[in-house]
Amino acid sequence: MRLPECKNHSHGPHGPHAQNWHCVHKDKDQMKMQATFPLPEDYSNCDIVKATQYGILDRCKELVEAGYDVRQPDKENVTLLHWAAINNRLDLVKFYISKGAVVDQLGGDLNSTPLHWAIREGHLAMVILLLKCGADPTLIDGEGYSGIHLAVVFQHMPIIAYLISKGQSIDTTDFSGQTPLMLSAQKVIGPEPTGFLLKFNPSLNTVDKIQKNTALHWAVTAGNVSAVELLLDAGSNLDIKNIKGDTPLDLAHHVQNRLIIHMLTEEEKMRIRKNSRLFMMLAKYEFFLLLMSSLTLIWAIGYIADLNSDSWLLKGSMLLFIFFGMALLTRHFVGLKSLKYLPAVFMLSSIFWMSMTWFVWFLPDLADTIFQIPFILSVVGLLYYFYKTWRTDPGCIKISEEERRKSIVTLAEAGCLDLRTFCISCLVKKPLRSMHCIACNSCIARYDQHCLWTGQCIGVGNHYYFLLFLLFLTMMGTWMFYGTLLYWSEHCATTYHQDGAWTYLTQIVSCSPWVLYIFTIVCFHTLWTSLMLIIQLYQIAFLGLTSHERITLTLQSRCSKQAISLRKTPYNHGCFQNLADFFQCRCFGMFTPNVVDWTKQYTLFHPARGKNVHSV
Repeated sequence: MRLPECKNHSHGPHGPHAQNWHCVHKDKDQMKMQATFPLPEDYSNCDIVKATQYGILDRCKELVEAGYDVRQPDKENVTLLHWAAINNRLDLVKFYISKGAVVDQLGGDLNSTPLHWAIREGHLAMVILLLKCGADPTLIDGEGYSGIHLAVVFQHMPIIAYLISKGQSIDTTDFSGQTPLMLSAQKVIGPEPTGFLLKFNPSLNTVDKIQKNTALHWAVTAGNVSAVELLLDAGSNLDIKNIKGDTPLDLAHHVQNRLIIHMLTEEEKMRIRKNSRLFMMLAKYEFFLLLMSSLTLIWAIGYIADLNSDSWLLKGSMLLFIFFGMALLTRHFVGLKSLKYLPAVFMLSSIFWMSMTWFVWFLPDLADTIFQIPFILSVVGLLYYFYKTWRTDPGCIKISEEERRKSIVTLAEAGCLDLRTFCISCLVKKPLRSMHCIACNSCIARYDQHCLWTGQCIGVGNHYYFLLFLLFLTMMGTWMFYGTLLYWSEHCATTYHQDGAWTYLTQIVSCSPWVLYIFTIVCFHTLWTSLMLIIQLYQIAFLGLTSHERITLTLQSRCSKQAISLRKTPYNHGCFQNLADFFQCRCFGMFTPNVVDWTKQYTLFHPARGKNVHSV
């Protein structure tokens, strides 16, 4: 955002309207002038301040060559360099510095440097230029803020990242001893930039000089619920007392914020439970505990349905009791982070009871081994490829802290520090076809989806295993479907042809409720698996796209007036070549698969030429 150029510099960063230029964070709508002024046709009579505001380089050079001293401040101690910085006039800044302008000159009512002004307005290119010219980002302005504090107040995340990557400490204190994290928790309501600052590992328990408050204290005082949640997740100390002897919970009671009181109280209880021996022991086996609960629940539902009792009220009461018990157990002994594995646990539990049903109910009717071996192979195959999908790195983008800082500096100085090339969550340069997964909190190379049924992202590292997992699960479902129909035909007396479908349904329900129950689960898993398998094969073979790319292009096509063809993308190399690339299969020398490291691929790859053709 750029402040408008004024016709008369007496209404700029000094004089009666100084607050319009310096304190826009206090009331932007009232304190920033909205009018913009066109460049005058005849600027031969413009004074040097107006020429600087408009960026008229030739006029400024003319006046400087005529003897104007670029270091000369006006009556409010504002220099030409301040004006050039606030209006993002890069060429003029270079020119004035070459003529002896003082890069860290303090000026204006808030006693700010040109760098302070550039940071307030979010001019990243200007910040980079001033730092290269020797500007000091640690200097304190008239409000008591350093450069990084101003970037936090005005929520300029790219500037925050650049300043930290250039060496400024994340725990730099302002005049009152507040760190950027404290200032964000106090001044900026919402998750940003608090969440962004936490990615740089700031000190959570540092206190300021005056109130002796931590960042959590300040978030509670300001009623910043989002910041409180983020700081609690990061592990902020709940027991630190400020100068008045108040903990964050005490402050929450003082300000009477019921939501924050509840959050702090529940967090305190959770931390006490985590420190207990029982909880610590169970925490190591959360997934196993979740799996056993799911196995028990699926069995209990089927067992109750299979009871001879005709009282549906009794059966319903028993089911409610079991559900309540499992929910209570899960709430107290399974963390929220582990609950994301619930779909995967349900699927594994379903596979177990489907297998047990096959061997106990169906196997006696399948004397021929030709029907036994494929089922066993499908079970073994799906469990193996589920494990490979779950445990294999999907393609997480991993770089060292030093590489991350270099990447931020390089992108910023190239003018590419934006969402297209940079992930503000992982603080990494995004490779081609990568995507940040919120559930995994990581950027995944050649991202396809975050699959609920595996509890894992699907990317370049495990996409192949995921496809085979879907194939074997579909095969198992097909054999279970066949076994169920065979069981009904052998063991259930039905009169479908005489009495119709409804009577047939009641007959098989009364014959074996358990088999019907398992059959319902089989139909559910086979349906979603087969559909996903078909979609995956279509995308891979005929489009050369991932699920995320296909959905994104489809949405773009609907939103834009111009139709976008899913087949005409840089990644579609023809059906057989697409399959060869995905499976890395040469087919006895018929194809040459393209080997691309998508974790480090930042340019489009041309398969025919075997080289990168242009940057994205």
